[in-house]
Amino acid sequence: MAGIFQRFREGLAKTRVDLVDRVSALVKGRTLDEDFYEELEDILIQADVGVETSLNLVEKIREQAKAQRLKSGDEIFPLLQGEIARILSQSAGNLNFAPAGPTVIVVVGVNGAGKTTSIGKLAYRLKKENKKVLLAAADTFRAAAAEQLEMWAQRSGVQIIKHKEGADPAAVVYDALQAAVSRKMDAVIVDTAGRLQSKKNLMEEVKKIKRVTEREIEGAPHEVLLVIDASTGQNAISQAEIFNEFLEVTGIILAKLDGTAKGGIVISIAEKLKIPVKFVGLGEKIDDLEEFRPEEFSKALFDLTGGENDAS
Repeated sequence: MAGIFQRFREGLAKTRVDLVDRVSALVKGRTLDEDFYEELEDILIQADVGVETSLNLVEKIREQAKAQRLKSGDEIFPLLQGEIARILSQSAGNLNFAPAGPTVIVVVGVNGAGKTTSIGKLAYRLKKENKKVLLAAADTFRAAAAEQLEMWAQRSGVQIIKHKEGADPAAVVYDALQAAVSRKMDAVIVDTAGRLQSKKNLMEEVKKIKRVTEREIEGAPHEVLLVIDASTGQNAISQAEIFNEFLEVTGIILAKLDGTAKGGIVISIAEKLKIPVKFVGLGEKIDDLEEFRPEEFSKALFDLTGGENDAS
């Protein structure tokens, strides 16, 4: 099985073409003048690093180049890699597990972001770590949501608690938590409704779910994970800001990273939101959810050798 470096490298192929290959072409034979820095800003912005983050990045690179008295564009490449690695290193973190009893993970996100798929993949990861996992089908508003989650439960080899469509989501969570305690489960992963994040009633429903977990399990929820579709680019930032305002998001799962050239959004999330990116989705298979490792991610993003190295 391919190591983490190679997995990241393959998943970042489109982003590397859109970002790193273009920067590599820009720096060749160029002098460090204002036009150079403006073109660098444009490349970063087009790769969805974000306007504010791109401007900050280029300004820091400009300061470093001046301090080191650099003259050639070729000398900028390692500065950019180092600065991006520094930003990403601030956005990493492992899952928080309860010291005793079941760990409760509430997963949120808008419809279509890849939330249910990410839950299935996360359940599979935990199952492989010999943890007993229970899924709670608390998205009772979307037709067939529970059936979709049940399919993932079967594929992952984990248990599930579900009610009829239209049932009270908080009641599903309550039953799931009671079952988790009685069955001595290690983790409960809660799926939630994902209608547009701007709808107040949706947020109130998810806050109600959060209150139930707080009441029933000490220290819960131990994680509130927001699933973001990497291909949505800067719209992901506004989603994260709104969810975080209502729910205090503890981590991000960045889904569908392999299918987009907008992988620069990871840099923007790390620099602007200060919310840890805990997992990234790198494919369609059940084991295509990887822990986010900033150093390996940065190396893979900037690797132009053909990817024979494996730093796993």
